Amino acid sequence: MTQNPPDSHESTDLPVVLLVEDDGLLLMEAADTLVDAGFEVVEASHADNALSVLESRDDVGVLMTDVDMPRGSMDGFALARLVAHRWPGIPVLVVSGMGTPGPNDMPDGARFIPKPYEPSTLVRTLRAFARRAA
Repeated sequence: MTQNPPDSHESTDLPVVLLVEDDGLLLMEAADTLVDAGFEVVEASHADNALSVLESRDDVGVLMTDVDMPRGSMDGFALARLVAHRWPGIPVLVVSGMGTPGPNDMPDGARFIPKPYEPSTLVRTLRAFARRAA
């Protein structure tokens, strides 16, 4: 008989989240929030790192990206559109403190959350993505 560890989360079918954020503190805070909620998180500090992760792993289930990332070859909107095109099965969540997206910034089906966001909003949105993908 196998027992789950006492701190195990009730849902083990949550997707791997690729978290793309150039601000180290915000990256750490978001990653901690998601891990505490039961998600596995892979961190990337800019879009080019994120693409390398996507090209080398087939278990990423959700992309969460910031918009304004000075390092790398593209911003979060461009990354979101590229991921939606190349990996159409991966839902995309875009976050930004720089205003709201314009009409052609986001790919179809993507969600936007303005910064600063409540951790509970982030977790709830990503869990909704997980249910939709199941």
